[in-house]
Amino acid sequence: MIKLRYLFDLYRYFGLNWLVYRLHYGVLVNLGLLSRRMPATDWEKQPLDDFLTDDTLRDPENYRTFRLVKAPRFFFDPENRQQFQPFFMDWDKEGKSPLRIVGELEEGILNYFSYIKAQVGFPPEWHCNPFSGENVPPDLHWSKIDDFAFGDIKIIWEPSRFSYVYDLVRAYWRTGDEHLSELFWRLVEDWRLHNPPQQGPNWKCGQEISFRVMAWCFGLYGFLDSPTTTPHRITMLAQMIAVSGERIEKNIAHALSMQNNHGISEGVGLWTIGVLFPEFRDSSRWRERGREILEALGRELIYADGSFVQHSVNYHRLMLHDYLWSFILADLHEQPFSDELRNRVKQAGEFLYQLQDEISGRVPYYGQNDGALVLPVNNCDYQDFRPVIQVIYYYSTGSRCYDNGTWDEDLLWLFGPEALDAPADVPDRVDLRAEVGGYYTLRSNNGFAFTRCASYKHRPGQADMLHLDLWWQGQNITLDPGTYSYNENDPWNNPFAHTVYHNTVTIDGQSQMERMGKFLWLPWVQGDVLKRCVSDSGQLVYFEGEHNGYQRLKAPVSYWKSLIKLGNNHWVVIDRVTSETQHNYRLHWLMQDFPYQWDEKKGCLTLETPLGYYNVTLAAVGNVAEYSLVRCDASSPRGWQAPYYHYHCPALSLDLNLTEQKGTFYTLFSPERAHIEFRDSTLQFGFSESDVLMSLNEDRKLPLVSSIAMMGQTQDRLDII
Repeated sequence: MIKLRYLFDLYRYFGLNWLVYRLHYGVLVNLGLLSRRMPATDWEKQPLDDFLTDDTLRDPENYRTFRLVKAPRFFFDPENRQQFQPFFMDWDKEGKSPLRIVGELEEGILNYFSYIKAQVGFPPEWHCNPFSGENVPPDLHWSKIDDFAFGDIKIIWEPSRFSYVYDLVRAYWRTGDEHLSELFWRLVEDWRLHNPPQQGPNWKCGQEISFRVMAWCFGLYGFLDSPTTTPHRITMLAQMIAVSGERIEKNIAHALSMQNNHGISEGVGLWTIGVLFPEFRDSSRWRERGREILEALGRELIYADGSFVQHSVNYHRLMLHDYLWSFILADLHEQPFSDELRNRVKQAGEFLYQLQDEISGRVPYYGQNDGALVLPVNNCDYQDFRPVIQVIYYYSTGSRCYDNGTWDEDLLWLFGPEALDAPADVPDRVDLRAEVGGYYTLRSNNGFAFTRCASYKHRPGQADMLHLDLWWQGQNITLDPGTYSYNENDPWNNPFAHTVYHNTVTIDGQSQMERMGKFLWLPWVQGDVLKRCVSDSGQLVYFEGEHNGYQRLKAPVSYWKSLIKLGNNHWVVIDRVTSETQHNYRLHWLMQDFPYQWDEKKGCLTLETPLGYYNVTLAAVGNVAEYSLVRCDASSPRGWQAPYYHYHCPALSLDLNLTEQKGTFYTLFSPERAHIEFRDSTLQFGFSESDVLMSLNEDRKLPLVSSIAMMGQTQDRLDII
């Protein structure tokens, strides 16, 4: 019965064509047919000559001359180096310098996922996990390597993305040190030596190959006029890029079946090779196939409200980088993409801007967060989204949405110095209502709250519906736990995808959906926004949503959450659960690791933030419940967060447990401690300058709150009907 239900859910959500394709692909892999279609070989058997249409380019000297004189335009030209250099000094004062990163690289220290460092040697061992010591066989056909047999394969892939090429080029353009160009070529040559075509894990994923091609192209153009860029090396790299294009094309159907960034990225790979290497015999086909994929997936996977199919802010940024790279190349070669697609991507950039904290440049790191950063061409932290938003805003409008800062370096590399003269036109941030994707924010003068309430149209990545983030003066007070690793030993095997670690209610210890595989949850939880209203003065805002994730239980549970803004400083969250039988209801909040004071009698946690005290007070209305406060639990992921992939650090985990048929929780967030009373279905919050009366409804068919009255120095009223 379980297997039948599982197959039915797959059919219901993905469709018959998807099921047939995945079964067919599994047969190809298991019978070895995929390895016959793309056989393991060596570089000598796929010479560049076989990919060229012009016989005269088979001579390395002629080919080098072609690349120097007649090659298609890239984002920048070596002749621009002196124009670029005056801008670098100010940026390097404010943040990390590529010179430091490159110095570590040469010492054999690699920066994984933009944060953690590991000693890997130079050049690195391309098939080794330096954190676990695991090695993936380098001589197996990639289709015979299990994704999860050697720990987290993303750690294996990371050096082969060649992300450090961007830092090598950035450092070279700052200094002109030819040694940096030599480092690039040594890395390329060593990778080639240890990764013959179709052999080993680094040929397994077409998206990884595409990212590698993008980095190689950046390096080729960045070091093109260096004496170290010899004719032999140019022809060698061109051959590697041609073989990569062939590999991407032959297995791209698998990427398209994922309905996510993989298809987009592989489309970018084909488009890039097709545009920048017209001398290849297949370049026209690759270019048009890449364009076709990018057009189709952009319309399908970027929703009309600007949100994105993968329900992840980091994958959203990855998608924007993919499209920006493709758009700018297209415009340089007078082959622009459609206005419809460009408008859709513009809307996706505006979505991120409205989700952003204006002080720190960060966004709630909602959804799977695997450390991907496709274009690391600035000194900003990985969590700072200003660089990508600045670029998409400039591309769409011709102006900038932030004043001068380190986030402008992307503009320099992609558009040239003239982009830095563009005026700064700062758009207003308003309450986000991305109804298709289900993203909502409520903003005040001192911060904002974010939650997600959606009906899934595509595969969910985490069981975190109605999770809530709260930001105050640039500080993420209640936060998403992030993503530690997609494949580690328990308890760190992607634990933060489960409901119990998010800021919401968990019932009987179960997630909102059942985890059926590494990246598969069934049945898909569905959320619905029930009410959103604002008082005349805007001081009071009410939002209410529900989801059906616990209707699947043998004794179903209904769940509602309301979020209420009280002026500029106070927030109240009401969570209600009801069932015909008794359950354990657990309300959880994850907070930054600030020094704190815990008053269990009053249920008040006072955080000592760098910008002042902040209070979190919670209780079960009319019931006695049990509190638990944990910081970095030794035996579980509770009390931890993973702001960067494969890295975790302490956090504060506060929960409240109630075992009843039904229950109502309230949580007050405020810079000041309040006097709180509950009497006759009314919650009263006493603040220094005002009192707030909140009338709760007992009827489950009505909103959780019927009215809110603010009295005192600030007066306002909101009736919720």
